Amino acid sequence: MNLGEAGLNEQPFRTHGKPLSLVSYASFKETLKVFEQTRTLRKGLCLLQGPTLSGKSTLIHHFVESLPEDASVAVVDGSGLNTTALLQAILRQFGYDLDQSSAGELLGMLRVFALHQAASHEPPLLFIENTHALNPSALRVLSELADLSVRGQRALKIVLASDRSLRPVVDAPVMANIARRVTHDFHLRPMTEAEAGDYLYAKLRAAGSLVPESVFPAETCRELWGASGGWPGILDRLALLSLAKAETVPVQPETVERPLLPQATWDEALTAEAEKELGPPPDAPTLFVTHDGQTIREMKFTRSRLIIGRSEHNDISIPSKFVSRHHTLLVRQGNRTFLMDLHSTNGTFVNAQRVSHQVLAHDDVIRIGNHRIKFNDPRAKKREPIEGMDFGDTAVMKTLEDLRRQLAKDNTAILPVLDDEFPASGA
Repeated sequence: MNLGEAGLNEQPFRTHGKPLSLVSYASFKETLKVFEQTRTLRKGLCLLQGPTLSGKSTLIHHFVESLPEDASVAVVDGSGLNTTALLQAILRQFGYDLDQSSAGELLGMLRVFALHQAASHEPPLLFIENTHALNPSALRVLSELADLSVRGQRALKIVLASDRSLRPVVDAPVMANIARRVTHDFHLRPMTEAEAGDYLYAKLRAAGSLVPESVFPAETCRELWGASGGWPGILDRLALLSLAKAETVPVQPETVERPLLPQATWDEALTAEAEKELGPPPDAPTLFVTHDGQTIREMKFTRSRLIIGRSEHNDISIPSKFVSRHHTLLVRQGNRTFLMDLHSTNGTFVNAQRVSHQVLAHDDVIRIGNHRIKFNDPRAKKREPIEGMDFGDTAVMKTLEDLRRQLAKDNTAILPVLDDEFPASGA
């Protein structure tokens, strides 16, 4: 079915670029209010969290476009940025024409700019998307920038956005300057069924439909809402796919696909808070991640499971072509730590020997691609034999279910997307 047969002049459910129309709903309004408060409070710093396709980028760009022309604003995607790349991206957004400057020079330029703007006009506003994916060195410089102040107020107002809870990042010792500044720890909420129906009909009207109910009847709207979880980006994609699959209007509920849905970030935040209250188990193992002989990350293994791989959704993300998307799983059970290779392409090695399953011992060195992870657990001085260990028991099965939910996050991010002028049968 083509657009004309549905009574539409253009594509209502755009999956990239600027939306045809912006439709307000409760969480949408609340987010814009939080942004404005962040901009005006003397130490405003907001954590904006919501799963993939929850509308974070749309909200950020809509708010930026609503600001006065003389407002200094930078919107930067933090994915994979190191210190130099982050500073360059921010300065370019603020209008700088950069040459081959060092990280120190770039930081100095940004300091001078922020302090001057805050003193003479108003503090610049910085949005960082995908904050969780910043290089550790970039996170350190971001924390340093957060400490700039002039005349009793912070010289840079900041919004940190992520598709997962940012509390584990903010609570790291190196991020202390940011942690003490947080004024809003905000998690996006999905639309209600009524809001989703209004959202669909408003977009259909904007695209030319005089009677949107004749395109998506109430039962189809209800099915789209349930299948999308109420998240606007997923709702747009499912509505687009349903229009493409339907042979005629009204579009029937049977055309609606049901993808795996991401976990809401407030669920992650509550889990992290509960674990924080309980505190880490005594003598929790420590993992030292190294590359080319340099330690790039040190972390306590305080949870029941940990996933390592190339995808940014892993607990330890290693952006290397030699590492599979989801490469290795570590499981804690009592005082024992199990390692499971997740059918990776290049294999997982423990002390230079390729393994599929392994009970780890103190000072074991795990090699994944060109990275090494040293396992430090003085209680695990003797390597227990793999034989007799029940990898099919309840605890491990629950861990594998957790892994499937983790994989679902990635799957949602790559939902099938048609071109806005979708090629439909009969077009």
